This record gives sequence, structure tokens and C-alpha cells, in this order.
Amino acid sequence: MNRRLSLFNVTSLVIGFAFLYLPILLLVIYSFNASRLVTVWGGFSTHWYGALFRNEALLEAAWVTLRIALLSATLATVLGTLAALALTRYGRFPGRTLFTGMVYAPMVMPEVITGLSLLLFFVAVDLDRGFWTITLAHTTLTMCFVTVVVQSRLMTFDRSLEEAAMDLGAPPLRTFFSVTLPLIAPSIVAGFLLAFTLSMDDLVIASFNAGPGATTLPIKIYSQVRLGLSPEVNAASAILIGIVTLGVIGATLLSKRSVLRSRRTAH
Repeated sequence: MNRRLSLFNVTSLVIGFAFLYLPILLLVIYSFNASRLVTVWGGFSTHWYGALFRNEALLEAAWVTLRIALLSATLATVLGTLAALALTRYGRFPGRTLFTGMVYAPMVMPEVITGLSLLLFFVAVDLDRGFWTITLAHTTLTMCFVTVVVQSRLMTFDRSLEEAAMDLGAPPLRTFFSVTLPLIAPSIVAGFLLAFTLSMDDLVIASFNAGPGATTLPIKIYSQVRLGLSPEVNAASAILIGIVTLGVIGATLLSKRSVLRSRRTAH
């Protein structure tokens, strides 16, 4: 089998990656622009990062975003791990098909539909929109991704390790915390990081469920961009891109580590 890349394949890859990542790279570069005109390069400067950290409105939005991301990622990690355990350990149970569909629905459903559905639900239960509605919405959105990551690890898990612990007298709960949890911990952390990054950069669902007391950083950036481009927005976007990139890389590395660890355990 010839594994050499043809000129056409290399050109297609270069064009594809340039189309995806060149705008992001330009945004990061222009965040260091000394000029107030965001489309005119005026030299290298970190002035706008300093101005960003003096912008109380953007800092408040960033603090709200960080709190929502941490809380929703934590809830999604707990619920997603429990859902993964139910899908891998309990075999076929009544309502499994419905349960599976409900868990994975937010992954394939358009975010506009998810945001609108959650908005109608919160209105129906008379829950004021704000910090908690965004947190619950992000938990709903990200839980399915945690479930996928943890479930993939549990499907390759060596059950004989748990059986050996229980044969030695460990009850099921102690077996889980002493044997199962440490072995699947990398996948759980990877799921948490993925949920955290998805919550950090979400705009659509947050915009449906935000209230006057809770404005996330993506909503704040979008509202300012609509009024006119600002160098501070470039700086804030660059920082957000960096956080999301680190989260995705961390989740990927932890997932690979979990797979390699499971293979070593199996051998």
C-alpha cells in the first residue's frame, strides 16, 4: 500500500487547515497590534492586554464564565460518569434505549434547538434566567461528552481487577473507589476538561438562557463586536482561544494516557 501523499492531498490539507485556523491565527496576531484600528498593523504591543485587565465589564463577564464553566463541568462529570457506568455495567434494563437517546441527544441536536427548548422549560417552571439557568443548560450540553469519554474507557476496562478485589473481601463501593476510580480517573479528568472548554466558549445556548444578572464572556464579546471592533476584544478572544486550546490538548493527552494504561493493564 502506497502511503506517500500526493501533491493534490498535500495541497488540500494545506488549504483546509488554512481555512480553519488562519482566521484564528490572525486574531491572535492582531491582539498584539499597537494601533487602535484593528485592521491596520501599527507595531507589536501588549497595551490592549493591559487595557483588557482594566476593563471591569469584561473581567466581570470572564469571572461569571469561569464560575459557570467550573460548576457545570463538575456536575456534568459526575452525571456523565454515572450515566457511563449505567450503560456499561447494567447491560439491558427497561428503558435503556430511551435513556441512551436522552443522554446523547444534546450531542447531535442543533444548539439553537437545545437552547430554545431549555428556555421554554425554564419559563414553564418559572425559573428566572441568570447564573443557574446557564449552569444547568451547560450541564445538559456537556454531560453527553463526558459520558462518551468515560464509557469508552469502561468498555476496555479489565473487570477481573474488580472481581479480584471483591474476592478478597472488598465491598462493591470500596472496590469502586479503590480499584475502578483510580484506573478511569484520566478519562474522568479528560471529560471534565472537555466539558469545561465547551462551557467556556458556548454562545448560542448561553444567549438563550442568560439573564440581566449573568453575562458570559462570549456573549459580552459578541455584543461588543456588533457595535464595532475593539482591540480589547481581540485580546479577550485570544485568551479565550488559549484556554480552550489548552483544555482540548489536556483532554486529548489524558484520553491517550488512559488508553495506553488500559492496554498495559490488559497485558
